Amino acid sequence: MRLPARLLPLSAVTAASALLLTGCFSESASDGSAGDSAGGDGKRVRVAMMNPPRSGLSPLSDDAFKLSRWSTAETLVTLDADGDAEPALATKWQRNGRTWTFEIRDGVTFHDGTKLTAESVVRSLTKAATASPKPRILDGVDLTVKADGDSVAVTTGTEDPLVPQRLSSPQLSILAAKAYRGKTVSPVGAGTGPFELTKVNGTSSATLDRYDDYWGGTAKSPGIDVKFVPDGTARAATLRSGEADVVEAVPVSQAALLDKDLVTEVPMPRTNTLYLNTGSGPFKDASLRAAAREGLDAESIVKGVYEGRADVAKGLLGPALPWAADLRKPVERAKSGDPNGRTITIGTFTDRAELPEVAQTLQQQLQRAGFKVKLDVREYANIESDALAGEFDAFILSRATVLDSGDPAAYLYSDFGSKGSFNISQLSDKKVDAALERAAGTKTGDARRRAVIDAEAAVLATDAAIPMLHERVIQGDAAGVVNVEHDPRERALITADTYVK
Repeated sequence: MRLPARLLPLSAVTAASALLLTGCFSESASDGSAGDSAGGDGKRVRVAMMNPPRSGLSPLSDDAFKLSRWSTAETLVTLDADGDAEPALATKWQRNGRTWTFEIRDGVTFHDGTKLTAESVVRSLTKAATASPKPRILDGVDLTVKADGDSVAVTTGTEDPLVPQRLSSPQLSILAAKAYRGKTVSPVGAGTGPFELTKVNGTSSATLDRYDDYWGGTAKSPGIDVKFVPDGTARAATLRSGEADVVEAVPVSQAALLDKDLVTEVPMPRTNTLYLNTGSGPFKDASLRAAAREGLDAESIVKGVYEGRADVAKGLLGPALPWAADLRKPVERAKSGDPNGRTITIGTFTDRAELPEVAQTLQQQLQRAGFKVKLDVREYANIESDALAGEFDAFILSRATVLDSGDPAAYLYSDFGSKGSFNISQLSDKKVDAALERAAGTKTGDARRRAVIDAEAAVLATDAAIPMLHERVIQGDAAGVVNVEHDPRERALITADTYVK
């Protein structure tokens, strides 16, 4: 078992971690790095990030979320707190059947000085739609894009009410023509945001400078200096030592070692869930699924494993989607049966440090409830195929509940639809399928949110999945940092309003 963070001494920062920190932000990235800059309110922002680039910062990969968090690449639309689309590089849009028409914002220039036009939007979206592999937001979507004067027409193979939300994905950022001239897509000097990406040093660092001609107004900071620090202990130590101004993804074990005034916890749209196999084995019996639900104590897992830095689940959708709690109603479930010593095997993986501990705690709880419990814990790459094939009676998974569109309907269908591609519970329920179809086909807004909650209720009524807790992202911000974002979707971090005193 992991030693609770409050008992870890500062010496837990290993010698190796110290080496990582030496001179972490010592090199000035530009002439303005040492102090205030004309036209801005503060110094450059030093950021310690968890994951280094995996695809050379190509926007067609998960690296796109870094570009979004640095405010260097932008999309046609953004999402508000409820997941509804708002204008960005597109000022307005309208739908006519399978075609959505977006009016492109005037007066926007790329970082290389070229102008944003309908043709440049078509080029970027077409590159994404024809990429191999496609950005995951377009997986299964047949999408074509054409210029229509100062507007862009986006047409899908079937009617899709989520097109604006899809176009908010950082993987569909709009870049200048120069980004596409090589074998890979390069965002260096090719975005439209308040900061221009000027230099990338492999997987170690990146430099961004303020772009003075930004269409949304001049940024308050002269630039951003990014270091990639995968080691969680070392990353947290950069805040303690004053080496970084903003530190993302502080590990739970390190959060208690930091000044509490410098730590912010933000609910994530990610739920730690116990999936029960409804297709075969003991949990094919709904009464035994109910027994497992009643034997589970999520609060003790939050307090013990997560040291209180998580939220006990009331449903599949957590506090990162604030509208869910207001719409949720009581769910009728099956009555509990007697496990009578039935043996079950619970699977999970080591890639997320807390999950093996969660599995051990669940083993004890379900044994007290009358089950005999075996555990099978491996690396995710070695266990996913078995989980999807229904090889386990139960499986513990930390699962994102909104995918790139910011909409939970896709997650619900993927995990609980009878034809869902990630149906670990092997669930095949006509009521659930009908509710999922209604949610997927409902237009965005309040009506869709109500349909999503109805679909969640249909899933919960089966006990195919027992939501345990909702995770939080822990972010460290130095005392002098102003207006840094705390975004549960992890799309925004440093904005035009962010600066260091």
